[in-house]
Amino acid sequence: MTRTITFNELRRVKDSLPSGSVSKIAQELGLTDETVRNYFGGHNFKDGKSCGIHIEPGPDGGLVMLDDTTILDAALRIIDEHMELAHLSHH
Repeated sequence: MTRTITFNELRRVKDSLPSGSVSKIAQELGLTDETVRNYFGGHNFKDGKSCGIHIEPGPDGGLVMLDDTTILDAALRIIDEHMELAHLSHH
């Protein structure tokens, strides 16, 4: 499933991930940590694949077209779980 979001939104998702999440996503999906980092706008293609993101210049960091939202979906799920746990621990 393709999806278009701004580069800054994609970075916000990455920045919202709890510590260790990049490795967790990589293990879950059978990818390297570097490939997951590259998905969120990293550029270390020597150690990881680019994994189907296309960046177009524009406002808010430009537009990012994601060919596959599997990594993004996993990241959003982890953020939701983390928020839920944080919410539960405050009650």
